[in-house]
Amino acid sequence: MKITIQFFDGCPHWKLAEQRLRQAMSDLGRKDVEITYQRIDSPDDSEQFSFHGSPTILVNGRDAFAGGEKPVSFGCRIYATEEGTQGAPSVAQLRHVLRSAS
Repeated sequence: MKITIQFFDGCPHWKLAEQRLRQAMSDLGRKDVEITYQRIDSPDDSEQFSFHGSPTILVNGRDAFAGGEKPVSFGCRIYATEEGTQGAPSVAQLRHVLRSAS
């Protein structure tokens, strides 16, 4: 499985998303996951890569948290978690994504 974390420079939450992803992988014993990073540098890049805000987590090239309603955005992304709105998905949400993508 390949996971790409898309972000823009200055995003305060992409490192948190990475930490939570690594925790979820560890919790599930997933050693088969390759994590890559894609910096989005401009609104034009946002359009080109269908970027929905930083951080965006792609699993095998697909936005793991897309709901269809999120517009392409060169800005921060927020996630509805079990603990309220946050700048990154929760560890529990990421565990679910890892299980579902298996």
